[in-house]
Amino acid sequence: MRVDIWSDVVCPWCYVGKARFDRALAAFAHRDEVQVRFHSYELNPTLPRGRSESLLVALARKFSDVPAAEIEGMEHRVADAARQEGLAYRSDRRNGNTFDLHRVLHLAGEAGRQAEAVTALNQAHFGAGRDVFDHDIAVEVFTSAGLPAAEVRRVLTGDDYAERVFADERAAHDMRVTGVPFFVVDRTLAVSGARPTDLFARTLDQAWARRAQRVA
Repeated sequence: MRVDIWSDVVCPWCYVGKARFDRALAAFAHRDEVQVRFHSYELNPTLPRGRSESLLVALARKFSDVPAAEIEGMEHRVADAARQEGLAYRSDRRNGNTFDLHRVLHLAGEAGRQAEAVTALNQAHFGAGRDVFDHDIAVEVFTSAGLPAAEVRRVLTGDDYAERVFADERAAHDMRVTGVPFFVVDRTLAVSGARPTDLFARTLDQAWARRAQRVA
């Protein structure tokens, strides 16, 4: 059974949602027969590539008509949700264009290290507040997930896997996905958002039961 997850590197609710899904999957009786695949989704594709800025500065510009206290409240809510899941979470992190990082995640997928790469990025970006948009830091992060440093740098400085990113985003558009995380379980059941762990657990059970009925 396959689970497809659309997410963005800088999406904090994707970070939380992945943790909740991972907990449900770990308790799923058929977890060894589940393949998880991550897909690209850019929340801010128009940001300039190769640069980063303070998250709070980026949020203030994006929500220019929202009071600063309300923006801080939004960040506090997701921070609390992350910490309730036992996740390290820094609000003094950087923000930037994620296109190149998505391309490297496709490299990781070909190498069978995609889940490890997503986890390493999450820990570096949200947990440690590292500037993963800096190529040297990105190479270090992806290398810690088991990818060859030379291959990571080659992808970051070129345009490999660009079409894979675009294909993922077209698929999301075709499904009318307007926000992430977005989970598709066994190509039949969809879950939108960082939903509770028990909902993910019920969805996995339901998808498996439907699969067994089709086989029967």
